[in-house]
Amino acid sequence: MRVNPVIVGADGTDCSKAAVRWAAREAQRLGVPLRVTHAFDWEWREARYDMNHDYLDQARRMAEGITSNAVYEARVVAPELTIEGDPVVGNPAPRLLTDSETAQLLVLGSRGRGGFGSLLLGSVSQRVATHAKCSVVVIRGRGDVTEGPVVVGVDDSPVADTVLGTAFEAAAGRRSTLWVVHSYQPAVPLWVSGMAGIEVPAPDSDDEEQTRLAAQLAPWRDKYPDVPVKTVFTHDNVASVLVAASAKAQLVVVGSRGHGVITGTLLGSTGLQLLHHAACPVYIVRPPVG
Repeated sequence: MRVNPVIVGADGTDCSKAAVRWAAREAQRLGVPLRVTHAFDWEWREARYDMNHDYLDQARRMAEGITSNAVYEARVVAPELTIEGDPVVGNPAPRLLTDSETAQLLVLGSRGRGGFGSLLLGSVSQRVATHAKCSVVVIRGRGDVTEGPVVVGVDDSPVADTVLGTAFEAAAGRRSTLWVVHSYQPAVPLWVSGMAGIEVPAPDSDDEEQTRLAAQLAPWRDKYPDVPVKTVFTHDNVASVLVAASAKAQLVVVGSRGHGVITGTLLGSTGLQLLHHAACPVYIVRPPVG
């Protein structure tokens, strides 16, 4: 039976090398193969005058070299792992999106070659994270960090249970604590609490929300009894809370679609903010298709 691999995009940058190491450890932990892919987007304007295919041959050699180096990086951290190198010539984003149809997990660095140094997220990473058919991990901030809790953002969306399952499994596999962050609006608007002379009662919904979250977590606590769980309730914007938590975390897990997003998009505003600002790797959970 064919096992879907973890696929990591490599381009030879330091960010890419961190992604390769993270992907190798994750594939080893999951017990699945790793495929290292590099798509070299060569200059077609020059290539049209390349009668002897010199540009194409050079592009292939560069792609093979970058892939070989990435495979070596992966073997250093996971020597027992089955690793395949996959150098191709073409546009990286479409290739990675095609790969996502058969991958168990797609891993990317947050920045690639080219572009503007001031940007926080590369165009390829953002496009793939937004449109991939499988779950995506973007290696950000402190890189392939292995210490700290796993943090998960939870709401009442249709993918919430899948997100929780992924987060609990990730925490169990890393023997780490799981922080569960849940943001909700209070019964009384927040602006009222800042007005003098108005007595604002404690929101009645607090107890209800805590009871609801406890029920949501119960089956996963039973399945993973050895995972320590810390719950964080907040009325603040969940993205800002998760970004702050990422400074101490080794992984932040969120769903691929949140409330109020346009139908057809695969990434909500929380996920997008994390991909731009998180201080650790970000795991965007995409439920299996079909």
